[in-house]
Order: sequence, then C-alpha cells, then structure tokens
Amino acid sequence: MFVDSHCHLDKLKDVPNGIQSVVKSAQEQKVEHMLCVATSVREYEDMYDKVKGFDNVSVSCGVHPLHQDDACDYETLLACVSRPEVVAVGETGLDYHYSADTKEVQKVSFVDHIKAANALDKPLIIHTRNAQQDTLNALKQHKAESTKGVLHCFTESLEMANEAMELGMYISISGIVSFKSAKELQDTVKQIPLEKLLIETDSPWLAPVPHRGKENKPEYVRDVAHFIAELKNISVQELAKVTTDNFYELFSLIKRDKNV
Repeated sequence: MFVDSHCHLDKLKDVPNGIQSVVKSAQEQKVEHMLCVATSVREYEDMYDKVKGFDNVSVSCGVHPLHQDDACDYETLLACVSRPEVVAVGETGLDYHYSADTKEVQKVSFVDHIKAANALDKPLIIHTRNAQQDTLNALKQHKAESTKGVLHCFTESLEMANEAMELGMYISISGIVSFKSAKELQDTVKQIPLEKLLIETDSPWLAPVPHRGKENKPEYVRDVAHFIAELKNISVQELAKVTTDNFYELFSLIKRDKNV
C-alpha cells in the first residue's frame, strides 16, 4: 500500500465527479492515505470542508511562502494549527526562486510556523527553493529538531538533504524525479536512506511520467514509487512499505487503519 504524503485535493479542477471520485481512484490504486496540505490559513476552512468526510484524508494548516498576501500573525496561526483535526504545521518555508522580494516576510512567517510546531508537538511541512542556508539556519536557530518535519517536493542538493536529515527531517520526493531534466535529483535520491524517505504527488501539479501534461492526482503516487524503486534498485513493494511506515512515524497523529 502507498500513501500520498503531500497533495492539494482542494485545488483540483479536472474532477467532474468531485473529490470523492479522486479519492476512490486512489484507493483502487492501493493508495491508503492522503495528506491534504493547506497553503493559507484564510483558505483552510474551505479546504477542510471539501475533504473532512474522508477517513483516509488528513489535513495540515499553514501559510505557503509564496502566499504572503495571506500571512497572519502568530496567534492566528497557532489557533488554526491547534485544531484537533490538524496533524501538521504547513506548508511553510522559504522560496527565493519565485519571490525573493518577500524574503524578510517569509522568514518571519517560517519562524512562526516552527514555534507553533514546537508548541504543539506537530511536525512541520517545509517548502524550500533556492533558500538552502536560510532554511537550515532557521531550523537550527529555532530548535526545529524539537519536533519532526519533512522537506517536501525536494529538489535541492544532497548536502542540504544530509543536513536536514541530521536535524531529524524526512525528505519527500515528487514526480519531478521522473523528469528527463532531473538527473541531479535522481542522483540525490539514490543516496537518501530509505528510512528518511517519503513520496508524494503535490497534486494537482507536477504529474510524473507517464502523465506529464495532465492534472496530477494522488493515484499517480504509484508511478513516483515505481520510478524511485528502480532508481534505488529495490522492489516497489519494499519502497511502498518503508515510505508508508515513515509516513505514519512522522505524522503520528494519523491513526493507521490496520485492516488496510
């Protein structure tokens, strides 16, 4: 069985039969659980309303670094991530590739998320792009190792992955790894220990090969798993088991269905 450790079901557009059909298709492809990740506190309630009826979908809450127009103060963030259904804080982080002009605002928001995660003992979901050292510095300076977390949709260097893993972070790989242009990432993934690895779709974006050009869906996490298993020269069954176990280890507030 697989899990999709990071998706945005509320952002899907090509779903004429609704989110229920997406979740059902994922189940049919042996995806036992999906984590639907918020990109802003302002939109959280709408996201939660769309997915709260599914036992195999969990939710996070946070403010994406590229959504600083939706930034909120620490107390507002803390109130939202304190909700009992919220299993993780984020996504949060730093993105200087698309929005270097909001660098200082992003840093403040990221630190607030780290503090909230530590206060509630909930794991962080971290987006980082072209901000390696600032991301690591924030995690170190604000004791993010007091909780756990994941660098999601990872595309940065092996050196950054190693430093993050030393802080207790997991590394999550999306369909980008299957792209022809992703040779460096593929080399990095080969060296990430299985016990620190997660898989995801980041649906509805970044559909893996052979689904390029389509809207990404949680069921395609199988394709991510198959590609990584081949890269690491292991069976897809082993890859699925370990990454699924890692998922429930990290997101420990999610109750695993032992009957799946």
